[in-house]
Amino acid sequence: MNPRLQSGTVLPRRAQSESEIARRDGELLQIVDQWANEAYQRGGANIHCGKGCAQCCVGVFAIHRLDALRLQRGLNALADIDPERAQRVLQRAAASLEHNVGDFPGDMDTGLLYETPEAQALFEEYANDEPCPALDPETQSCDLYAYRPMTCRVYGPPLDSADGIGVCELNFAGASPEEVSAALVPLRGQELEEELVARLERNSGCGKTIVAFALLGA
Repeated sequence: MNPRLQSGTVLPRRAQSESEIARRDGELLQIVDQWANEAYQRGGANIHCGKGCAQCCVGVFAIHRLDALRLQRGLNALADIDPERAQRVLQRAAASLEHNVGDFPGDMDTGLLYETPEAQALFEEYANDEPCPALDPETQSCDLYAYRPMTCRVYGPPLDSADGIGVCELNFAGASPEEVSAALVPLRGQELEEELVARLERNSGCGKTIVAFALLGA
C-alpha cells in the first residue's frame, strides 16, 4: 500500500483543490493589500478610512464564491480562538436574513442570487440599510477583517471602473477631479481573482451570493 495513503495524509481531491485555492487566494490578498497601502499613501490626508468608520459596512452587496469561501475560513478561524464571538457573527447573519427574507431576489435554499435583469434591478434596492453580519455593532469594527470580501478591500481610495473614477464620499471632500485622478493607483490582481473564481465555479457551479448566506454555509 502507498505509505501516504496508509498514513492518512492524502487529502480528497476537492479538499486539495480548496487548499490550493486558499493558498493562491492568500497571494491575491497580498497583491491587493499592497495596492491599498500605495493608494492610501498617495491619498494622504484626503482618505479618512479607519477603525470605527463603518458607513461602507451598511447595505447588502453581491459576493462571488472566492469571497464566500474566504469568509467561511475566517469564521472557522474565529471560532477556534473566540467561539462566542463567532457565534454572535452567525446570529447576526441569521437575523439579517430573517429581516429581509421576503425580498431576497434569489434562491433561499442555495443563497444564490438570480441573474435575470428583473432580479438584478430588485437587488439594487435590497437591504440597503442592513449592517453587514461581520460588523460588531458595539465596536463598529469587522470581526472578519482579514478575511473580508474584495469589495471591502478596495473601497475607499480612488478606483477606476467602467463608470469612471469612484471614491468613498467621505474621502477627498472638497477635492477637485484632478486631485482625485492624481491619487489613483491602478488596481492589481484582477486576473488572478478571475482565474480563482472561474476555478471555483467549475468545481461548484456559478452564481453570486451575499455575506449572510456565505457565513451560514449556503
